[in-house]
Amino acid sequence: MDILQDLEQRGLINQVTDEEGLKKHLAENQVTLYCGFDPTADSLHIGHLLPILMLKRFQRAGHRPIALVGGGTGMIGDPSGRSTERQLNEAHIVEGYSESIKRQLAKLLNFDEGDNAAVARNNYEWLSSINIIEFLRDTGKHFGINYMLAKDSVESRIEHGISYTEFSYMILQSLDFYNLYQKENCTLQIGGSDQWGNITAGLEFIRRRAAGEEEVKAYGMTVPLVTKADGSKFGKTAGGAIWLDSEKTSPYEFYQFWINTDDRDVIKFLKSFTFLEMDEIAALEKELQEQPEMRAAQRRLAEEMTEMVHSKEALQQAQRITEALFSGDIKSLSGEEIQQGFKDVPTHVADNGELGLVELLVEAGIASSKRQAREDIKNGAIYINGERKQDLGYNLQEEDRIEGKFTIIRRGKKKYFMIRFQ
Repeated sequence: MDILQDLEQRGLINQVTDEEGLKKHLAENQVTLYCGFDPTADSLHIGHLLPILMLKRFQRAGHRPIALVGGGTGMIGDPSGRSTERQLNEAHIVEGYSESIKRQLAKLLNFDEGDNAAVARNNYEWLSSINIIEFLRDTGKHFGINYMLAKDSVESRIEHGISYTEFSYMILQSLDFYNLYQKENCTLQIGGSDQWGNITAGLEFIRRRAAGEEEVKAYGMTVPLVTKADGSKFGKTAGGAIWLDSEKTSPYEFYQFWINTDDRDVIKFLKSFTFLEMDEIAALEKELQEQPEMRAAQRRLAEEMTEMVHSKEALQQAQRITEALFSGDIKSLSGEEIQQGFKDVPTHVADNGELGLVELLVEAGIASSKRQAREDIKNGAIYINGERKQDLGYNLQEEDRIEGKFTIIRRGKKKYFMIRFQ
């Protein structure tokens, strides 16, 4: 099965220019392709995963990916998919973001081995050296205003207003494609569905600049927008975006995001985000239909994604935290795992001295009064690191502190609190 057939089976092709031509081009050549990632934050999030994994799929099929970090375009701002203008960042901030994103891309693509090893490029290298006269004479003359106004990324913003800065983004991205076409023999650009106008503008620019030369063979492809069956935005939770940086979204939180996938979405996500064979996905779909309560498809999805983005060790850690929370065996966790698993629960900082349980429950805001605290303890509603405590005179021991730093108190079935010792 060729790469395009696999992508079609997985529902990963939204639009493509000259599909037959591209199919022939891919069959006859080791194709260099690229996708751009603007550094608008110090980390990518899972909304970026689909185009990154598209590069990975092409690389596994023998082609050569370029991960283009937009150190130049990131200072301008892409109007695509936005109703308001982005806040412009200072050069040193964009540079820092760019380096962070390069490191993340290096974890997902093979930059080291083979004749199709991925390469990273930063468009600041060529965009920063262009002067305004050169830009207007050699590039601007190839872009008709009516042509640009007809593009969705611009047309959708006319009503709300668009600055010349963002209006010029399409031209800068076209320069990227042309530069990579000329210097890297890059003949395919991929991106999200909102990038179709920018991609086709780049193809037209290449054809105009290369007019009179040998036949231009360049193509564009977009992947579909990832949607959720319940209508909510993919990649967003109550806590915000799901980041690829483990410091911003822990591996446990990342694992939980995928394992909580709706039954209506999980098979689509397995096709889109994992490299599982279609036969295995079909078997998981059958199991989902017959035994949905087992959530085998969700577990497989969470396993594949957590190991791919983080590591096998991070996956095992996320699984240990999940199992400990399910079983109540909190003591089996390390201090790092405690911090991951209980990142968002109420936290109370306590002194290292001897602490009576009744007093601690009140100080930490777990109980509203000593009377309430005594009732909760007496009724068996209080657990320390998963163990029920019903002794009204109980004082916390050194053994109650995980790695000497943390104690987890549970009130009732689901209300957790972290005690952090100074």
